[in-house]
Amino acid sequence: MERAVPLAVPLGQAEVFQALQRLHMTIFSQSVSPCGKFLAAGNNYGQIAIFSLSAALSSEAKEESKKPVVTFQAHDGPVYSMVSTDRHLLSAGDGEVKAWLWVEMLKKGCKELWCRQPPYRTSLEVPEINALLLVPKENSLILAGGDCQLHTMDLETGTFTRVLRGHTDYIHCLALRERSPEVLSGGEDGAVRLWDLRTAKEVQTIEVYKHEECSRPHNGRWIGCLATDSDWMVCGGGPALTLWHLRSSTPTTIFPMRAPQKHVTFYQDLILSAGQGRCVNQWQLSGELKAQVPGSSPGLLSLSLNQQPAAPECKVLTAAGNSCRVDVFTNLGYRAFSLSF
Repeated sequence: MERAVPLAVPLGQAEVFQALQRLHMTIFSQSVSPCGKFLAAGNNYGQIAIFSLSAALSSEAKEESKKPVVTFQAHDGPVYSMVSTDRHLLSAGDGEVKAWLWVEMLKKGCKELWCRQPPYRTSLEVPEINALLLVPKENSLILAGGDCQLHTMDLETGTFTRVLRGHTDYIHCLALRERSPEVLSGGEDGAVRLWDLRTAKEVQTIEVYKHEECSRPHNGRWIGCLATDSDWMVCGGGPALTLWHLRSSTPTTIFPMRAPQKHVTFYQDLILSAGQGRCVNQWQLSGELKAQVPGSSPGLLSLSLNQQPAAPECKVLTAAGNSCRVDVFTNLGYRAFSLSF
């Protein structure tokens, strides 16, 4: 006589829904807390999760330490971008930016401090805000996205003070030249535009796809990521990931990477990039690929370097994208573990 095999207890509807959510999750944005001990991650469902980096990195860490301390509904649509000030987390969704107090977010039932909507051309227009950029010297925030414009908001008063127009398609990314009050923007129109914040004028345009060595027509002309360091800029997307000398508008290094890149940053004497594929790529400025470090997501959309001096024990690189996991790299050589929604 055969023994009866016990049937598995069916999952409740809530558990099934949560499992499906995690399966189809995309993490668009990350931001480290001012103290350096916490990481916020925003997903395609409008949720923000707060992870304790200090607990997850502790020698006594358990699996539970890699789960969020708190998760809350921040926006109705995806959380496309986030940045942190010395007190607040700022998050952007469809047509709105919200502010949250870091000290309050760790409590359950957190409510937004304020919500602002840029002055769009019509009340029916609700474009996504793809990029946020802090300008510390003038205590302002720059927003850009689906309406093809850059909006500047005074963080003290909450008022919008200027609009920069020039892009002909939606904007993907922003970067600040810290030594001069200038901002770079890149978008779907294939142009990187340099703006002087003193005059609110466009002072330089680089149409990357028009340079034969950078052009990859099969991938399109869009610029999906950029970063700047003094007179140098690195950008990529449809065109090849390329290092540019800004003063001369000259491409100096073409990085041999076929897959479109979605995030790039300067780090010490390296350039870190990520995009289609599982790996975080480490490049020498000369164009040599130093290392490719695999993560757990099939594609990456954001990298975050925690360099807060207040928490040197939490100095890590985190990478997130097309999964419910945030990979944590305690050094650039390997993935130590993953945080998970």
